[in-house]
Amino acid sequence: MSFTPTALPQLSRTRRRMVAASVVAATAAGLSLTGVSGSAQAATPAGSAKEIAREIVGDDAQFQCFANIIERESNWDHTATNPSSGAYGLVQALPATKMESAGSDWKTNPATQIKWGLNYMNERYGSPCDAWKFWQDNHWY
Repeated sequence: MSFTPTALPQLSRTRRRMVAASVVAATAAGLSLTGVSGSAQAATPAGSAKEIAREIVGDDAQFQCFANIIERESNWDHTATNPSSGAYGLVQALPATKMESAGSDWKTNPATQIKWGLNYMNERYGSPCDAWKFWQDNHWY
């Protein structure tokens, strides 16, 4: 996504928030923004948590497994909360505060939750696809 500072005021309030969220997500994901003569090029896709996850996970097959879990756990809602257990976020971390290890913005930043969830799946199951196999057998992971 390319924009100039003078174009931002002309964007809708929602679109300005999306641009700002994309910048925050790119930074949280360890990606950089490059500027040339007052313009910037975002290094991560703008918009949805799903787009951000696709960029962070990388491998298409692993992304699909990751997405299968997230769709069932939170339907890509980074503020999803299980009222009975307190599990929170895209990956339904329990306790939710586990995600602090990925960043202090874990409550509000989908990229932070994605990084934490991907690390959890890799450490506990070996990969998102191995986590998905477990989820299919148990309906939790």
